[in-house]
Amino acid sequence: MANDRDRKVGGAQSQPEPDVNSPGYRARVFDIVRRIPPGRVMTYGQLAAILGEGYTARTVGFVMHSADDTVPWQRVINSQGACSTGRVILPPDLQQRMLEAEGVHFDARGRCELARYRWMPEEFDGADDREDDSQPSLFGD
Repeated sequence: MANDRDRKVGGAQSQPEPDVNSPGYRARVFDIVRRIPPGRVMTYGQLAAILGEGYTARTVGFVMHSADDTVPWQRVINSQGACSTGRVILPPDLQQRMLEAEGVHFDARGRCELARYRWMPEEFDGADDREDDSQPSLFGD
């Protein structure tokens, strides 16, 4: 009996689902996040679009939850330009305060202007943006 990895879809062998808990999966996310300059941000959906198949805004949020001190986690925000970590970290406004210290300005609703602060790695400039952040990140939108 064939397992799910051996199933064929439309005549072609389907790829196994990536393991979001694997070190390689997380490393790809962290490698890009470490490159975000101070005072700039990326969204969960933007990272998912760059990383491609098997990455979603939700899985990027899940991965970011395991970031260590070498990863500037505060530079990843939701598609509305707001911080999504308020229910996960204390104090709840820590992410916004860290970004403000880097020069990112937020309006009264707690949103930054993505047109101004969003960063895109040069090699991915023009990549489709999977802003399907209608599903909240695991940090809790």
